[in-house]
Amino acid sequence: MYPLPYFPILAMAVFYLFCGPVTETSKVESVPLTTKPGQKIAVFAEGCFWCSEHIFESIPGVVDVTSGYAGGHTDNPTYESVNTETTGHAESVFIIYDPSKVSYAELCRVFFLSHDPTTKDRQGPDVGSSYRSILFYSNDEEFKTAKEIQKEIQSKNIWKGNFVTEFQKLKHFYRAEGYHQDFIQNNPNQSYVLAVSIPRYNEFEKRYQAYQKTLRFNSSP
Repeated sequence: MYPLPYFPILAMAVFYLFCGPVTETSKVESVPLTTKPGQKIAVFAEGCFWCSEHIFESIPGVVDVTSGYAGGHTDNPTYESVNTETTGHAESVFIIYDPSKVSYAELCRVFFLSHDPTTKDRQGPDVGSSYRSILFYSNDEEFKTAKEIQKEIQSKNIWKGNFVTEFQKLKHFYRAEGYHQDFIQNNPNQSYVLAVSIPRYNEFEKRYQAYQKTLRFNSSP
């Protein structure tokens, strides 16, 4: 169902074993786990945060997306330190959304449909624990919802193999260096973006639209 060769390994992508080259460093900062009234937070790790940021920004009801690091055991991780695969952190996205326009359940659907949750420590050409699949939840209600959506996605047999997604209570989120924010928007012709990010987004869009049609069909009287 919905076959996915969603990473045609183009020649340019072969040169990248991680989410693009390190071009600069700057201070990272911890992001407060709070929002304005009428907004909520969701955090996911699903491979390169350049790709994830671009995907979640396309979802109606999402107010803002920040690329960063979560799930690790060190304070103030940097891009360079996370790429050593020793900090425990994964490239992640911090999503602020309007729950009156998009539900947490729907964001979980986007998460499970926008990356391959069956590949351990890998997403396409990006290999290492910093690219592993993690769903961060803030409370028991979110955990329950996330598990229900995982079961729903698994039942559709979209992905072949066992899901390896981790579920972690959200404790900290560190905003990545400034040059990572809105990377695809600011660097549309960068080689990794052209070879990996855009094809991944296009595959997600097709898969998500097909899945939404399935849900509408199944809910019809």
